[in-house]
Amino acid sequence: MNPVQIKERGLEFEQLGMLPQDVLDYIYEQRLFKLFTPRELGGMDLNLVEGVKIFQQMSALDGNFGWLITIGTGGNVFIPTFSKEICEKIYSPKEAVIAGSGYPTGIAVKTIGGYYVTGQWKYCSGSNYASTFTMNCLIEEDGIKTEKIISCSVNPHDVEILNDWSAMGLKATASHTIRVNNVWVPQEATFQLGVIRNDYGNSVHSFPFTTFAEASFLGVCLGMTENFLEEAFALMKQRNHDGSRTERIGAFQFLWMQQHKRFKQCEEQFYATLSVFWQQHQKGEQLTEEELSQFTQLAKDIAAACLEIANNLIRSLGMDAITETSMINRIWRNLYTAAQHGFLTP
Repeated sequence: MNPVQIKERGLEFEQLGMLPQDVLDYIYEQRLFKLFTPRELGGMDLNLVEGVKIFQQMSALDGNFGWLITIGTGGNVFIPTFSKEICEKIYSPKEAVIAGSGYPTGIAVKTIGGYYVTGQWKYCSGSNYASTFTMNCLIEEDGIKTEKIISCSVNPHDVEILNDWSAMGLKATASHTIRVNNVWVPQEATFQLGVIRNDYGNSVHSFPFTTFAEASFLGVCLGMTENFLEEAFALMKQRNHDGSRTERIGAFQFLWMQQHKRFKQCEEQFYATLSVFWQQHQKGEQLTEEELSQFTQLAKDIAAACLEIANNLIRSLGMDAITETSMINRIWRNLYTAAQHGFLTP
């Protein structure tokens, strides 16, 4: 399989509502769920900027494909939080990938040696092939629900998938609700971000989590916008061959060039900022609250710019723009769905 084949199969992915097995096998072979996993656990051990660029490249092939690689790789940041023994069990297998939710919509009843967990969590992308599920819960002690949060890892056979994902885009991400009912989670299978329990080292894992997530999702949106611009250009060339009115083609070409220039400026600004932050982190310099806040605003502004770029062009793309099976419509829907993530909305 090659990248061109991924691009050509987007409609198939959407109609299936998931990635086919041969595409998952390709991801496992290329270790695309293990971009930030240490080599000792079979990973690529990339730095943050390298990884985010891959998120963009994969999302430029197909939005579902890129989103799932980004979400799957995101589970790599939990690696330092488990003991070595649990870490090897969760992350070493070739097909290892985590799906889950950060929202504390479950209850973990504290008992000797662990917790009994009950609850359900929305939007668990990759739920149909996850080898481990993670979820956040509020702790209940002595019959009283507290505000304390514990993160739990659970085996797939203890998880019910509700198959309720019905968004207008990213239809192949299987971002379904998951449910568990009174599942026993031993203490060693729980974790907390920032609490280090092993010496597997990758500096991505100690990078500020919110900034990591913002950068990752923005990489996806940039990839989809890049794909949108490529497909819009292809449609423009096709109309040129079809003998459409020359002045309309000329006007669209000028508009496309404007939007493409804006995209390249956004892309350059994003990677320049991310690279500076990453270099600071590598030197052991802590990023200030002001810097992190500025990055948050930058991510939201560029995500909004991506949507504007697509919207500025889509009105000139005729019936292809509103035909659900067309590539340009699918890219537009996927972009809008990705940009609706809480890390990128205003």
